[in-house]
Amino acid sequence: MRKGRWIRSVLISTVVALAAFAVVISLHYAPVLGLDLQGGASVVYKPAHKVSTATLNETISIIQNRVNALGVGQPSIGQQGSDIVVDLPGVKDPKTALSYIGQTAILQFRPVLCQAPLYTKPPASLHLKKSQLTPTCPTSTTNTASTLQYVPSTNPLKATSASTALLPEYKGNNSKTVIGRYVVGPTLLTGNAIKSVYAAPVTQSASNQWAINFTLTAKGAPVFNQIAKTYYHQLLAVVLDGTVQSAPQINATNFNGQGQITGNYTQASATDLATILHYGALPVQLVQQTVQTISPTLGAASLRAGLIAGIAGLIVVMLYTILYYRLLGLVVVGGLVTTFAALWAIIAYLGHSAQLTLNLSGVTGIIVSIGVIVDSYIVFFERLKDEARNGRSLRASVDTGFTKAFRTIIAADLVSFIGAALLYYFSIGDVRGFAFFLGLSTILDVASAWFFTRPLVLWIGNSLSPRHYRWLGVPVVQVTQKSTVGSGVIKPSRVAAKGV
Repeated sequence: MRKGRWIRSVLISTVVALAAFAVVISLHYAPVLGLDLQGGASVVYKPAHKVSTATLNETISIIQNRVNALGVGQPSIGQQGSDIVVDLPGVKDPKTALSYIGQTAILQFRPVLCQAPLYTKPPASLHLKKSQLTPTCPTSTTNTASTLQYVPSTNPLKATSASTALLPEYKGNNSKTVIGRYVVGPTLLTGNAIKSVYAAPVTQSASNQWAINFTLTAKGAPVFNQIAKTYYHQLLAVVLDGTVQSAPQINATNFNGQGQITGNYTQASATDLATILHYGALPVQLVQQTVQTISPTLGAASLRAGLIAGIAGLIVVMLYTILYYRLLGLVVVGGLVTTFAALWAIIAYLGHSAQLTLNLSGVTGIIVSIGVIVDSYIVFFERLKDEARNGRSLRASVDTGFTKAFRTIIAADLVSFIGAALLYYFSIGDVRGFAFFLGLSTILDVASAWFFTRPLVLWIGNSLSPRHYRWLGVPVVQVTQKSTVGSGVIKPSRVAAKGV
């Protein structure tokens, strides 16, 4: 009955680990590699002036939302002192991504005065000031239907309060073309007035056009309505960091807190504009401190080095345990195989569902965990040998030895887990990866010791005959006993087979 229970425990734990591994493989899930293993970009930002912790946390939250909108797998965004550290693993265009997430200007809504010609750098001999480079809006081109295609305002702004804003670059036919510039007036409203925004297809459109739907805050709604009344049928520029992201025409005077921007938007362009409207404003200006770009080639080399180190260490450990513990060494091999099958399945699943990334420090944590796991086996096997040396039979040694060893295993793993948890909580970046994977491996070690190692060794110890005990590397104990009846000496009996 007990043997059947032991066998079931071993089979169930093995099947669960291998089945989980097979499932993630069949679903094509694989661990998501971090910045140092697949390449990407890392940047450190510093606030331009001293800010409160709340403002810094708000800034980190906005950057997190911006990065998530880029679709970067498991970015690492954290605070290091007063600095903000942003890691973007696997990003294909690091320069564009970093320029996007680091945009520091407040999102602005500004009226369009007129369209200006493309910028041409003046000759250096003219020694013109920057203010002199701002184009003006002549009367013949200010707010006319022929230039901007809308009804002129009854109260146009003066050109002296204007500034230029460059239209964004549009990609087409593998080329970039800047289509023009607007001269815009002063800021009428900031992005803080936007409460929520999303892109959606235009239901009445037959050409698969998209629109941007937005909701205003309670404070922003009446201000926006006043702007709509003043600039009815005129263009209102959405400006971010000196770039006009969009310049829609105002076609209503009362928006009731909600509105829609329509035009020749595709799904991609509508989603981009919605992202800018929603996450466009940072509460503090950021100064870029350092930028590090890691190529995919260097990341692949790091991954290869980590795998070689891990596999080499695993092979050496397996060979040592087999040579020293013999049949029990095969138990170690089986335990490591099932443990790492379960570990792979968990990492792959979390990488797919929670964007968990495996970086080089995480690989290091897994390699270190090999020693933690093997230590548990050694503690058990050495306790078993101590019990045998004290004269117990192998069957009794296995049961008693594990009972005493398991307390040691729990204490050691608990210390390892507490250390990993504290390291994870108080650290940021790559160090957290080391702590997480070390802690995860430690939990799996405890489960493997109870559900796999213990029942398998108990089953082996109760199945072998005394003449086969030497297969386990258990020492021989010679016990000499004097007869209490008659004379002579009772011949020594073996309670354990020869071993090392």
